[in-house]
Amino acid sequence: MTADATSAPAAKAAAPAARGPRARTTTGYLRYGAGKVGGAVVSLLAVLVTGFFLFRLIPGDPVKTMTGGRPISAEQLAAYRKEFGLDLPLWEQFTDYCGKALTGDLGTSYQVRAPVIDKISEALPNTLLLTGTAFVLYTVLGIVLGTRSAWRNGGLGDRLNTGLALTLYSIPSFWLGLLLIIVFSVGIGPIPGLFPTGGMESGGEEGFAYVLDVAHHLVLPVVTLVAVEYGQTLLVARSALLDEMGSDYLTTARAKGLRDDLVRRRHAVPNALLPTVTLVFVNLGRTVAGVILVETVFSWPGLGGLFYQALSVPDLPLVQGLFLFFASAVIVMNTLADLVYPLLDPRVGR
Repeated sequence: MTADATSAPAAKAAAPAARGPRARTTTGYLRYGAGKVGGAVVSLLAVLVTGFFLFRLIPGDPVKTMTGGRPISAEQLAAYRKEFGLDLPLWEQFTDYCGKALTGDLGTSYQVRAPVIDKISEALPNTLLLTGTAFVLYTVLGIVLGTRSAWRNGGLGDRLNTGLALTLYSIPSFWLGLLLIIVFSVGIGPIPGLFPTGGMESGGEEGFAYVLDVAHHLVLPVVTLVAVEYGQTLLVARSALLDEMGSDYLTTARAKGLRDDLVRRRHAVPNALLPTVTLVFVNLGRTVAGVILVETVFSWPGLGGLFYQALSVPDLPLVQGLFLFFASAVIVMNTLADLVYPLLDPRVGR
């Protein structure tokens, strides 16, 4: 009876101690997450300020550009500047821009006289279709080939994969896109023109025929993005796995009699994921932001093409809104990557 009486208080005292490490881990993660989210908010505010002043360094008068070079009186120019708020002092334009942006109002496009947020909403699905398809393909391709190359380091397959990845990754995307258009759209020698030169659809198609038409237009821009981007994922995945190759836990796993493929899939690859996760989230942010050069070369009606058109005017509200949207997408995805790290590796964030 004395033993029971003694053990009961001991068990009660041990219970909080057992929960202590887990509570400390949760508190540490919350503190870590709050720091990352706070840093993201500061970055977004910095982007907001930078975006306003950066694009006002672009030479040219947007009001005169909008008139298309037509003769226009000074009174009409003044009326246009007043309509778009360009007659106000710079500090007033800045405070007005920041106040509206923080409420989700990105202004009105000079060129099409429509809310900037509406133009972004119209073009975003087209960008997600193009860059999202390419993102899935080059991420899977890069991780699979990168891990296989690292596992057979120095072999013929490793040398071929690494050499091809380095070559394609160093090629400018717009140059490769133009080359693919010349070869596979216009046709060269015995190769006929198989794909459209640009755009998203031919027009006049409905139902399943429309889906096939869009897929047909999608081939060359997706191939361009995959060819240029998969190399980076491959190299990062390969390097991360090579760092794990000599670890003791892999030797132990082999000593237990596990097959080589199981050792790679169950032990080596999961522990080498952290750098690759960073790259995946960064690329995911770029997927939302779009790819300006590729969309411009292939006349794809997405955010990248919209940004190029707005920059050529210059349509300041549209350029600023797209810049803020692009930067916000990358910052948010980087923050999500930081929040995922401790879930993959508990040592992060302690």
